[in-house]
Amino acid sequence: MNRDIVLELKSVNKTISNQKIIKDISFELYKGEVLGLLGPNGSGKTTTMRMIVGLMSITSGEIYIQGNSIKENFKESIKQIGAMIETPAFYPFYSGYKNLMYFARMLEGVPKERVLEVIDLLGLSNAIHKKFSTYSLGMKQRLGIAQALLHNPSILILDEPTNGLDPAGVREIRDYLKRIAEVEQTAILLSSHLLSEIELICDRSIIIQNGQFVESIDLNDKSGEKLFIEIVVKSTKAFKSSFTNKDNKYKFEVINDRSIMFEIDEEEIPSLMKELVLAGIEIYYVTRKKERLEDLFIQLTGGNVIE
Repeated sequence: MNRDIVLELKSVNKTISNQKIIKDISFELYKGEVLGLLGPNGSGKTTTMRMIVGLMSITSGEIYIQGNSIKENFKESIKQIGAMIETPAFYPFYSGYKNLMYFARMLEGVPKERVLEVIDLLGLSNAIHKKFSTYSLGMKQRLGIAQALLHNPSILILDEPTNGLDPAGVREIRDYLKRIAEVEQTAILLSSHLLSEIELICDRSIIIQNGQFVESIDLNDKSGEKLFIEIVVKSTKAFKSSFTNKDNKYKFEVINDRSIMFEIDEEEIPSLMKELVLAGIEIYYVTRKKERLEDLFIQLTGGNVIE
């Protein structure tokens, strides 16, 4: 992934009616990266996005887009952003093509060729001449993303882009977002309540809570990732009496009367299996598990409900 910074938040604060909503948030977004913004209800995700696109002012701190401060050079900065907040709004009796052409005429320097390019990029060719009112929710979302990409922005900001979609629609949007990041090298900042989708779409996620930065998680970095295996035995009572775990070599937890969860390095699994067999423990099956983003989120935030 390209490491050129296209968006940078530096100690950003937002105060409304003497209440501090956002507290010293700092993070970067890189060219071609897909970054997920996560947080419990009221954590400040939407407020953060609104400040980035200029819908809310910053109380203090700085937001830089391609090196330009949105405070000092808002017009130049905002040109670099395409955004889709909530459900996109189009003229229902215009075709998808006419809607895009209408918006293209409102933007500076967007030729017809660019309109055709984003239509192809979002897989809209077969339906582009149908009326917008006939589109499925997934098609409407794709047209909204196409409209946000018309002026070839450096950054695409999406608030809940898969909200309300069926599994097929969710997968469609996921695939197209990955394609946009790869083909256009557009940096994407998105929020979602579907943590499983964040894991599949994003390169990295930022967790915020109570308006504060909590953690940045590299979803592509598997080094240091915790590996868990669940071992089902005939009886955990027999396991406890037979398995000595000399020098506390293995870290484990007995889950119920038949299951034990081990936290272990992959290369240690064969030796563990050997020790269990030599101890006379009857193993029925072994299941490999990993720490999910959902588990980490709950651990970091205390289990609050996602927006």
